[in-house]
Amino acid sequence: MDVILLQKVANLGNIGDRVKVRSGFGRNFLLPQGKATLATVTNVARFEARRAELEKLAHEQLASAEERAAAMKDFKLLISAKAGTEGKLFGSIGTADIAEACTRQGFKVERSEVRLPNGPLRMIGEHTVNLHLHADIDVPVNVSIVAEE
Repeated sequence: MDVILLQKVANLGNIGDRVKVRSGFGRNFLLPQGKATLATVTNVARFEARRAELEKLAHEQLASAEERAAAMKDFKLLISAKAGTEGKLFGSIGTADIAEACTRQGFKVERSEVRLPNGPLRMIGEHTVNLHLHADIDVPVNVSIVAEE
């Protein structure tokens, strides 16, 4: 399936690139989320007419993500959770918990922006979590998990 990218997609291409993707990826992810359109003659012409508008929008999104990254540069997140005597949590801390805690501390973070490289956090202590704010911007955030008393 040939598609034209309307947004920058990580590991795939930039705005305006014509790429060949598997039909399931295109049909189930790229097309419904508005990240791409089918590469037909009419869609190519329509894209070329909107190219400047799409590039301006992408530049604004990148600038916004850079501002958020600069604000979160030295941000340290503190989460308290119930834990056993050996430091193991009852349950785990996942992406939704981290996004909610960031939002409570004044940084608007969506659940889909949180990346947990080693899965959910299950122990007390210091952990590093990546926030994927844009296709080009990842911000490491230190998360400290302490036991509730």
